[in-house]
Amino acid sequence: MITDDRTTDVSTETPGASGPPPPIRRIVVDAPPTIAPAAHAPAGHAATSAARAHARGEPGPERMALDGLSVFYGDNEAVKSVSLSIRLGEVLALIGPSGCGKTTLLRTLNRLTELTPGARRGGTILLDGIDVDDLEVTTLRRRVSMVFQQPNPFPMSIFDNVAYALREQARKRPGRSVVAPLVEDALRRAGLWDEVKDKLDDPALRLSGGQQQRLCIARAIATRPEVLLMDEPCSALDPRSTQVIEQLIGELREDLAIVIVTHNMQQARRVGDKVAFMYLGDLVEYGPAEQIFEAPQAQRTRDYVRGAFG
Repeated sequence: MITDDRTTDVSTETPGASGPPPPIRRIVVDAPPTIAPAAHAPAGHAATSAARAHARGEPGPERMALDGLSVFYGDNEAVKSVSLSIRLGEVLALIGPSGCGKTTLLRTLNRLTELTPGARRGGTILLDGIDVDDLEVTTLRRRVSMVFQQPNPFPMSIFDNVAYALREQARKRPGRSVVAPLVEDALRRAGLWDEVKDKLDDPALRLSGGQQQRLCIARAIATRPEVLLMDEPCSALDPRSTQVIEQLIGELREDLAIVIVTHNMQQARRVGDKVAFMYLGDLVEYGPAEQIFEAPQAQRTRDYVRGAFG
């Protein structure tokens, strides 16, 4: 059922914003989310799907499980009873229009949402079977690391940006010789080592935007997390840097579970193994990327991926 009314479009960036809300086209969710079965792509896409499945292999064990996750900003329910599985070796892409709860859900996975005044959560989030509320928060954020929308290198050297995360988790501050092999490993995994190996002591802020984002990825993966959260990591980058980051995501997924928020549906299709479509806080549909984009089960998903609204 579709109605036209005036309501507050919940923004994950500015919860509690004041002023009259704009009119939006509301889709009333009157059914639980559609969980898509294994994809059966149309004949024209069979070769692409087969090649993709072969290249990516089967997902590994479940890393995180969301059961009835709800997030509130005051009385405003930004995420509404979402249940999802996040697996090793798999990229989960969260799509949906602005204000639909994608970033709020992402930030809740490592308890960043609770830093927002007035925010509260219902439901459970498990990391390897352990409730995240039972984990010390710095331990959780080491195991569930995050890369933000804008590159945010620290105002220090390239080397120290990556070493910072390693030193913070150590009981006794390790020297350069101790962390150097780990810094090199992280920079290699982030695809940046060959570009910076001769200027590790240069300020990180001298790097290009794409290099800065890969440095932030290196910093995030230096402590060997189990889950990597990425909030629109390519939105501030040029097409070439975007291509490099997407290739990197494909490589990192072999050792990590990755959750990425993106407004770019082509990107979600390129990098995502599973896709979750959210609208006004509701999980409308969740399933393999080919299923969501080629044969979505829910009318709301069909409308969105075909550009009827956004």
